[in-house]
Amino acid sequence: MAGTSNHYKHRDPRQGRSDSLGRNNSLKIRVILQILIALAALPTAAQSPSGFKLLEQQGPYGVGLRVIEQYDYSRSFRPPIDDLGRPYEGEPSRPLQTLVWYPAVQGIGKHLDYGDYVSLESTETSFGRPQLMIGMEARHLASMPTSTLTQTMWAIRDAQPASGKFPLIVYAPSFSSVSWENADLCEYLASFGYVVIATPAMGVHRESTQDVAGTNAQARDIAFLTSFAHSLPDVDPTKIAVIGYSWGGIANLFAAARDSRIKALVALDGSMRYYPGIVKEAGDVHPEQMSIPLLFFAGQHSIEEQSAREAQLNYGGPNVLNEWTHGDLLTVDMLGMIHPEFSSKAQRNEGLWQNEFTSLQEADYNRQDGVTGYAWVARYARAFLDAYLNQDTAAKTFLQKTPLENGVPAHTMAVHFRAAKDAPMSFDSFRAKVGQEGFAHVIEVYDRLAGADKHFHLDEDTVVAWALELLANKHFAEAVDVMQLAIRLDPSSSNFTNLGEIFVKSGNNERAIESYKRALEIDRGNTIASRALASLQNHLSR
Repeated sequence: MAGTSNHYKHRDPRQGRSDSLGRNNSLKIRVILQILIALAALPTAAQSPSGFKLLEQQGPYGVGLRVIEQYDYSRSFRPPIDDLGRPYEGEPSRPLQTLVWYPAVQGIGKHLDYGDYVSLESTETSFGRPQLMIGMEARHLASMPTSTLTQTMWAIRDAQPASGKFPLIVYAPSFSSVSWENADLCEYLASFGYVVIATPAMGVHRESTQDVAGTNAQARDIAFLTSFAHSLPDVDPTKIAVIGYSWGGIANLFAAARDSRIKALVALDGSMRYYPGIVKEAGDVHPEQMSIPLLFFAGQHSIEEQSAREAQLNYGGPNVLNEWTHGDLLTVDMLGMIHPEFSSKAQRNEGLWQNEFTSLQEADYNRQDGVTGYAWVARYARAFLDAYLNQDTAAKTFLQKTPLENGVPAHTMAVHFRAAKDAPMSFDSFRAKVGQEGFAHVIEVYDRLAGADKHFHLDEDTVVAWALELLANKHFAEAVDVMQLAIRLDPSSSNFTNLGEIFVKSGNNERAIESYKRALEIDRGNTIASRALASLQNHLSR
């Protein structure tokens, strides 16, 4: 595509603006200086280079990165009073610092260093006004070797995009984490022909919360990104998947349960496994009804596992993996990986390994096993996406082989595959069955399907709305049959009144009178039925 500098530029100023970090080196310098000051002010870690390097080779594409600062104007984010006790004067809407990795032409431009990613953290909600990094963020920086900041990445800011349309991957970060926490994985997928998009993980406000409200907030961010991606010229909107790490691996479940545009899920030791109570409490997230494929990577037992046990005891919900029966399920146990190792941000921070993570490893697995495991996570994730989004035969064959046949080192992973059963019955699939077998058999079809699937149930209001839609389109006989089903589900006077209306509109006055009389037998106070009956009888007596 020509005109590369404008490829990802936001053209609507109401939605957002392109981040200026790549064009404004002074901003980057200020942020890096701040990082170095934070490093100097806190206890120092051993300044050895990061032991992490993605062992997978870059794909056929270069990698471009675009950073877009935009707002979700449908949601408020700032309190009305700021931290100085004054009315807040800035934009109150939800800020979404959006990173877009995309397939690019090889070798044109300067590659980012890791410090470019790190510096984004200071402006992720303040947009162009760097904030001090404090608390956990400062401690994270303090444990990071300064040499890590200068390590070269694959991405090039605003690189010339490759021609074509590519599948979309929405990346959902872990609890309160940054959008670039898995920059290595995102770059890797972009190099193999995927557009990858991410924002920071946030709850209702900046920090995530372990509850339905916080999970819903991140799930809405995923939906926002999915819609936003339709404006990107190189995205194929028919091929969308979500990858979620840790808490992002329950937010992506919530998003997919509500959005039929999402065709596949990948969970990196996702919390969908560990917080069944929150899944249950959501009310509208039903793993047993979902029919898309799921790839779930599981790490060694961790504090998350203990949280799961507590959640089960307090308000247990469905085991998502057990309930995932209508979509293909590929479970990969990463035997040598602890929970943090599914994030390249943690992988790259050698200080954390020297001071915190080593004690978490089980048996005789070591640092290098985690680095090796991360590479195979990337490889299997790509194969899964190739197989289910691109319908790639070679990728499907790869997934069907044993890890040993794929060249995976011994004791690295165990792979389990469970094929989907028949798709769960839904209202739309029920209507299709009725259309095939005939509307005269609508009650018979419902009884058969409800008996075969305990989860299948039709809401009476939905059936009534269907019957009235048929009536509006002058499908009179079909409307009668469907309203009979509504009466079967709820033999109330209002449904007999609706049936009477259908008969009147179809010209069957005799059946209309019968229906109105039946409605009045059930409820003598049904004024709609009594007036309709009187009007009809008066008309016929003339």
